[in-house]
Amino acid sequence: MADEIILLDFWPSMFGMRVRVALAEKGLKYEYKEEDLRNKSPLLLEMNPVHKKIPVLIHNGKPICESLIIVQYIDEVWKDKSPLLPSDPFQRAQARFWADYVDKKVCLCC
Repeated sequence: MADEIILLDFWPSMFGMRVRVALAEKGLKYEYKEEDLRNKSPLLLEMNPVHKKIPVLIHNGKPICESLIIVQYIDEVWKDKSPLLPSDPFQRAQARFWADYVDKKVCLCC
């Protein structure tokens, strides 16, 4: 059975962009569903009932929420395709530091 991958997103979202880049790096095909954030779809509300936010990755009917968690999930599930993080623990820590920095310092929209 082929993987069914759906991404609920809003195109200008930098958090959604993080997920789209990870999917592209892994060469994964997915269905993109644009969300109207002023009129959230029943699917978004069902798949992310806690925060009701994008992005949400739906993999074979199971939702994964929060962009950094989604990226980690993508890297773990499709580990046979190009890894998203370096193999060296120090370099991985540095990459995670910069992702966290962007979340806390660069994105003032949060």
